[in-house]
Amino acid sequence: MSQVAAVPRLFFLKSGKYRSDGIPETKENLMSEPAKVTTMTEHETAAVMRANASGLTPVMFVHGLWLLPSSWDRWADVFEAAGYVALTPGWPDDPETVAEARDNPEVFAGKSIGQVADHFAGIAGSLARKPVIIGHSFGGLLAQILAGRGLAAVTVAVDPAPFRGVLPLPISALRSASAALGNPANRHRAVPLPYDQFRYAFANAVSEDEAKELYETFAVPASGLPLFQAAAANLNPWTEAKVDTGNPGRGPMLLISGEKDHTVPWAITNASYKEQSHNKDVTEIVQLPDRGHALTIDSGWRLVADTALAFAQRFTEPGPAATGTPAS
Repeated sequence: MSQVAAVPRLFFLKSGKYRSDGIPETKENLMSEPAKVTTMTEHETAAVMRANASGLTPVMFVHGLWLLPSSWDRWADVFEAAGYVALTPGWPDDPETVAEARDNPEVFAGKSIGQVADHFAGIAGSLARKPVIIGHSFGGLLAQILAGRGLAAVTVAVDPAPFRGVLPLPISALRSASAALGNPANRHRAVPLPYDQFRYAFANAVSEDEAKELYETFAVPASGLPLFQAAAANLNPWTEAKVDTGNPGRGPMLLISGEKDHTVPWAITNASYKEQSHNKDVTEIVQLPDRGHALTIDSGWRLVADTALAFAQRFTEPGPAATGTPAS
């Protein structure tokens, strides 16, 4: 939109502070390495400004590998209808559309867990109110990382990727990640997901027709690096795939598991829950029957969204609900 083009780009440091001109104010910031600076797109900047102007509780959605921010569009409508203001940021350099992503896969290469976490931390830290943070798959891991930094009012992690300390490694999870982990060179590449792999890893709990529709509508290449980082997390004390589960400012957290998920089976989500349950804040887990890893985008997405919404509403106060009902 023309309004977006006029919005200044904001530059964020790891501290979460920002300036619209990108010039750090302090001597410490002036000495920071450029690699520690993350930028928001004009679309993301506009979304932050809209959220801050609304006075409503923001909800920030974080997608995982092989998807784009548009995978959250229907969820955003549901939460806005309930009185929240929604943000659907991308990972750094995410294309706008699935078609663009498939035409330019190289833009995904080399994105690390730490780089992406810092990007989302900059967005969350720029909001006037702490957001509800909802993430799926690696987005669920990122949501937990952000909660561990004290940036979330409430966190919902849907079939979240594992972090250091989560030990189960089911065979189905290894098979699901084999598109990337099968070739060490993929660590530095963008990795496409062939349909048969998508069918097994994402869409095993839906019909063949729906699986093909989901693949055509949502599937894009992804950075291979996060998968290698997560796979080695328990062997690397300095891994970026780590979560501060003990932070007293973490806030309430819900973990959602799909019963038939091959990519993040119950054993992984439950182990993540056990790590998180030592926190003083409310920590809950729910398993949804007959659901696979595509549960946030498939035909049953609304049940998952409503489960997340009900949890968020227990701990936050949205504004007045919007009129009308979002499409199901």
